[in-house]
Amino acid sequence: MTTLADIVRQYGAAYEEKYGERMLPSHRRALHDIARCRTAALGGHVYQCEDCEATHYQYHSCQNRHCPQCQHQLGEQWLARQYDLLLPVPYFMVTFTLPAALHDVARQHQQVIYNILFRTSAEALQQLAGDARYVGGQIGMVGVLHTWGRKLSYHPHVHYVVPAGGWSAEQHQWLAARHNFLVPVKALSILFRAKFRDALKQAGLFDPVPAAVWQQDWVVHCKPVGKGQGALKYLAPYIFRIAISNGRILKVAHDKVTFRYRQSDTGRWRTCILTAEEFLRRFLQHVLPKGFVKVRYYGLFSPSRRHQLPVIQSVLTVTEDESEAEHAAPASPDTADPVANLPCPRCGQPMRWVKRLRPSTRCPP
Repeated sequence: MTTLADIVRQYGAAYEEKYGERMLPSHRRALHDIARCRTAALGGHVYQCEDCEATHYQYHSCQNRHCPQCQHQLGEQWLARQYDLLLPVPYFMVTFTLPAALHDVARQHQQVIYNILFRTSAEALQQLAGDARYVGGQIGMVGVLHTWGRKLSYHPHVHYVVPAGGWSAEQHQWLAARHNFLVPVKALSILFRAKFRDALKQAGLFDPVPAAVWQQDWVVHCKPVGKGQGALKYLAPYIFRIAISNGRILKVAHDKVTFRYRQSDTGRWRTCILTAEEFLRRFLQHVLPKGFVKVRYYGLFSPSRRHQLPVIQSVLTVTEDESEAEHAAPASPDTADPVANLPCPRCGQPMRWVKRLRPSTRCPP
């Protein structure tokens, strides 16, 4: 199977040589890490089967959050840490999308624009929900930044998982939202646009934006998504899924990459063919700046207000009868005990740990 790492190893050096002067440090680091992931360059462990004497090398992962080989277990680990936030109420998914006219400035100033996107969308939703005509209380929000479309196109937007209601500290009670309705989407869109415009002026990035963008409707979508546990499971893949998984890459031939994608309107699988250079360019535009936090908590779920959750859960008659063991996340192969037995890939019998491999200075082929 062709993987993203294979493509990076084959074409990454040429891409960096051509565009190196314009590449962000985070893009360089992503290519560097992905190329070396699970190779001798990162070191690892040696195991040997006591039955058939086969030797197995298990190399370390790069742990880069944009590497598809390093993210498959983290979604479950994140979910295991979120159950304490659950409230026994219905939930909504609210999505704020950045207009296409802002894509250029967003690409050039990712750190600033993504922070503005988070801040203004969260402020707009909390302000409108605080209105007594809609919720009238303090809501909770778990937000995740998502930047790609199905064909690796650039499509920045933020998803929020929001309980259907809010907490009134004055009345010491939960104020439930109306059935299948949280806030008016049209008013939310207008408020979000105004707050984003003001923040862009403060950041000194207002002038490059076409004036027409402030006259058009901005896309904000709100839909019910069931109970809390299902809502968090819905959100988890967006946190640790990268722009493309290895399973979607079909082949690399004649310096072109073929991958599949699912059409949003029909749900059918289609194929897309890009030059290797264009494929890497599209992938790298979704690599986030170093240290950027793509999961953020607001309102009742913010760290400063989480002390209220036990009180709210008590009012809502929450019964916490799920054991920690049921939701415990599996250990990562890189953090697990290296002496633990692994099955032999040849005969299936347990293998014993032999030694640790030091990282190699050579680059993978």
